[in-house]
Amino acid sequence: MTKNMGTADRVVRTLIVVAIAVLYFTGKISGTLAILLGIVAVAFLVTSLIGWCPSYVPFGLSTRKTTPNEGGGVEAGRR
Repeated sequence: MTKNMGTADRVVRTLIVVAIAVLYFTGKISGTLAILLGIVAVAFLVTSLIGWCPSYVPFGLSTRKTTPNEGGGVEAGRR
C-alpha cells in the first residue's frame, strides 16, 4: 500500500471532516443526511491519517509529490 495522497489533499479532507462535525454537533444536519455525511467524514479521516485513498488506485491517481529517490524521476521510465 503506497501512499497516494499529498499534503494538500490530506489537509482539505481533514477540513471537510471538521466542517461536517461542526454541522452535526451544532444541529444543522440530522437524520439521513447526518448519517451519510458521517460515513463520508469517517472515510475522509481514515484516508487522511494513512495517506492512502483506495478510490485513487483504479485510476492510477496520486496527489503526492514524488522525489527522485521514490521512483518519480528518469529511472521510472526504464522499468
